Amino acid sequence: MKKSAFLLPIVVLALAGVLSSIFIVDEREKALVLQFGRVVDIKEDPGLAFKIPLIQEVVRYDDRILSRDVDPLEVTPLDDRRLVVDAFARYRITDVNRFRQAVGVGGIAAAESRLDSILRAETREILGSVSSNDILSSDRAALMLRIRNNAIFEARALGLEIIDVRLKRTDLPEENLDATFERMRAEREREATDERARGNEAAQRVRAQADRTVVELVSDANRQAEITRGEADANRNAIFADAFSADPEFFEFYRSLTAYQRSLQGSNSTMILSPDSDFFNYLKTDTGQPLQ
Repeated sequence: MKKSAFLLPIVVLALAGVLSSIFIVDEREKALVLQFGRVVDIKEDPGLAFKIPLIQEVVRYDDRILSRDVDPLEVTPLDDRRLVVDAFARYRITDVNRFRQAVGVGGIAAAESRLDSILRAETREILGSVSSNDILSSDRAALMLRIRNNAIFEARALGLEIIDVRLKRTDLPEENLDATFERMRAEREREATDERARGNEAAQRVRAQADRTVVELVSDANRQAEITRGEADANRNAIFADAFSADPEFFEFYRSLTAYQRSLQGSNSTMILSPDSDFFNYLKTDTGQPLQ
């Protein structure tokens, strides 16, 4: 009985020591085995692994692709048009031993702080070597690739691999927005004024051409009308002349009746004539000849 009581704590301690010497490496992580702060083993394959209890410790690092948002920074392109750039990067830890040596106990937080410095410096350098139009155009894809390529070498010293760098947002500084909007508005108003002036000029030309065409058409129409009227008058006079020459007496009678009809109307029924006037000859005789 005494022997069992003595062996039980030993068994428990031995079991605890065995369990504390076993650890599991997840497929999503890498692990370092440290002994008094010094790296003695690297576990990159998933599964069971062993360490010396109490003497060695395990530090785990994420083996997945990580994202890091870079705080907005202000850059000045070649045309001195300041821009606020918001970027992010995707990276992963490729060398956990170098990563541990570079950041120590700071881990991911310390690494991301140093990664921010690298990306901000490269972003300022690359975007400062081009114009703002290049940054705002489709050429920004090539600029992002240049930032990534330049940052890869420096990040390698941290045990990191930069997979991608993207510019999420590129805007003007807040204090420059109002001035820029006013300048854009003034530019648009100037263009609108120029367009209206050109439109008015074109309208004046069209209106002048239309007025000229109207005058020409009316003049030509009047000329044609006068020609037609003259030809009609000539035809009428010719007809009257033929009729008169064919029967002068009848023609004289017809003209007298027409004169009676036009003069003796309700609005003009009073006439003052001398008794011997020739106007009423056909009312006195059937031949229209004056009485002897």
